[in-house]
Amino acid sequence: MNYKELFLQKKICVLIPTYNNAQTLERVLQEVLHYTHQVIVVNDGSTDGTSQILARYKQVKVVGYDKNVGKGFALRKGLKAAFDEGYHYAISIDSDGQHYADDLPQFVNKLKTHPEAIIIGARNMDQASVPGKSSFGNKFSNFWFKFETGIVMSDTQSGYRLYPVVLLNDITFLTRKYEFEIEVIVRAAWKGIAVTEVPVKVFYPEKEKRITHFRPFKDFSRISVLNTVLVTIALLYIKPRDFVRSFRGKSFWSTVKLILFDPSESAERKAISVAFGIFMGIVPIWGFQLLVAIPTAIALRFNKALVILAANISIPPMIPLILFLSHLTGALWMGEDAVEISFNHELSLELFRDSFFQYVIGAVTLAVAAGVLFGIVTYGLLKIFQKR
Repeated sequence: MNYKELFLQKKICVLIPTYNNAQTLERVLQEVLHYTHQVIVVNDGSTDGTSQILARYKQVKVVGYDKNVGKGFALRKGLKAAFDEGYHYAISIDSDGQHYADDLPQFVNKLKTHPEAIIIGARNMDQASVPGKSSFGNKFSNFWFKFETGIVMSDTQSGYRLYPVVLLNDITFLTRKYEFEIEVIVRAAWKGIAVTEVPVKVFYPEKEKRITHFRPFKDFSRISVLNTVLVTIALLYIKPRDFVRSFRGKSFWSTVKLILFDPSESAERKAISVAFGIFMGIVPIWGFQLLVAIPTAIALRFNKALVILAANISIPPMIPLILFLSHLTGALWMGEDAVEISFNHELSLELFRDSFFQYVIGAVTLAVAAGVLFGIVTYGLLKIFQKR
């Protein structure tokens, strides 16, 4: 098969970010040029003989700048250059000789079934030559990627990838170092771009011959900070957004029936989810109830739909009753210091301001009691329906 023609037809280029890898760069270039002449090299401020090597390859497009910024910045520059050159895809390959150019056909072949996906070259991280810190870091990254996107991958840190540059062009990326390779796949997945993988080989030379610019403490810290930010966004926005989208086109009652009578989930879990939702709907953190309830439900693996439905006990028509009952319940704790109110005539903001502690302690008590009551009733009804 003539891969040079396929690279032309599918508008694929090979993107090589490089920084002070003069010892291996030329060999990588020669191997890549065997498959395609559509090559972009980003010289990330190298101070060795990189510029002299690149000057000998006139067929290669070179993007360069004087100051070293980071691999993520180099990749962003390369993807922008690929888009400007009219390419639809860019396959990034490291310049340190870790990747094998004869795996390039793997990505081209995968495009037949995944034309709009980021395709990651999954390395065999269990082989003996892989450093222990690399294997651990990869497992750590895979875990958080799954948490943030719901997608299971075996090698989220591989730099050998195919990027659909057209689909990524309108995303403004923020990171500049190694953490970019995490940011790009997470944010692409959030946008609805598929992320998949193909198996590739990997070469790790002996420790004393290995050249790496990865700084374990600094770069791992950057990746950890990024994952903290991404997890926060996922919990507060992405997962609630995807949850709401999953009910589009379905009627309210059919959705409720589907949730309540789903046989794949136990009655106990459903009852606990209802109880938690009722608790969150009454507890006195107005305006933040769902912001707290949804991430907590996700973390504790409650039924998110039932939590949200039950939390809506605090819809506007119910608020006066909840406030009154909270204040009344609080009076049980306050004894002689309780402020007595009448539901019909004396409800006002001034009253609740003057008896704030009574309201708060009553609201928490009411939230717990109502949650337990609704949870027990839900469990009993579900058991009855299951028997029928």
